[in-house]
Amino acid sequence: MMASRSDVWIDPLDQTHIDYLRHAGVTVPAMINPTPVMMATGAGAHDGLFDHHPDGEPWLAFEEHEDCVFWNPRHGRFATYANRVFALGQAVIDEAATYSFDCALNVFDNPLGWLLAKRDGIVVLDWTRAFDRLRDAPRIALAESLLPLYRRHMKPARTPELFIVSGKRRAA
Repeated sequence: MMASRSDVWIDPLDQTHIDYLRHAGVTVPAMINPTPVMMATGAGAHDGLFDHHPDGEPWLAFEEHEDCVFWNPRHGRFATYANRVFALGQAVIDEAATYSFDCALNVFDNPLGWLLAKRDGIVVLDWTRAFDRLRDAPRIALAESLLPLYRRHMKPARTPELFIVSGKRRAA
């Protein structure tokens, strides 16, 4: 039996965080659509999950289908509520509009770049799951800083054992 997780309280952004995002160039529509950027206080645990603490550091919170992604801009750390998502904004991976008119799936190195692009793409949180989730994407536009991670993780975790059969056949 799994232990239940405590609730995480997410609140609307305070003025300090709104000013931070606006000063960075993020538009108000990018902050509120399709769901508003929120905030929570706490810490990222060693297992990648977010632990709520009223006196913890502020984290930006992004609601995802079946999960919530937390980002600490000060330290560049990520955490999730339930570890069900592999990327922030991952719903666009399966949308036909993402690739229409020869467009590509944009992969950003942090949520600030993603917000500056009006959430047009994803931010990968767990590169170990990237190959299985992105293998069918026809086109990917990648932030240059992510190229080493992309090359290391965009291959199958397991491949079949290979045997080479000689072209010469022996008579029995």
